[in-house]
Amino acid sequence: MRILVWAMLLMMTLIGCASRQKSEVRPLHAPSGTSAIVGQQWEIGNQLFAQRDWAGAKQAYSAIIQADPTVAEAHYNLALALERLGEKAEARKHYVAAANLAPGNKVIWDAPPLRKFDGDVELDKKSYMDPKPQ
Repeated sequence: MRILVWAMLLMMTLIGCASRQKSEVRPLHAPSGTSAIVGQQWEIGNQLFAQRDWAGAKQAYSAIIQADPTVAEAHYNLALALERLGEKAEARKHYVAAANLAPGNKVIWDAPPLRKFDGDVELDKKSYMDPKPQ
């Protein structure tokens, strides 16, 4: 009887673990107030990203950053494309830039790609997630 109970518990655990899916990280949309030209480039970048054309998306997001280097979401999207291209060091720079430009942006700070560098990034600002000093 005990063996049957243990077997059922093990089976339920395995089924539960198998059903959990890894959350998909998606590029962000252009922030409100973005110019029409940048918004158009942004849509191109997001479409290329959706088509898994990482090099094309990289080029589109890089153009946005050249037009306005203060847009955190563009740095984040570029980092996503760079990571998929295997350019980890360059991706890391853009994750950090995005976090520094948007310390209150929950999506950027919660993103698994940024959090995997946790403790090993040089952020200028604190996130809303960081503990408050006592």
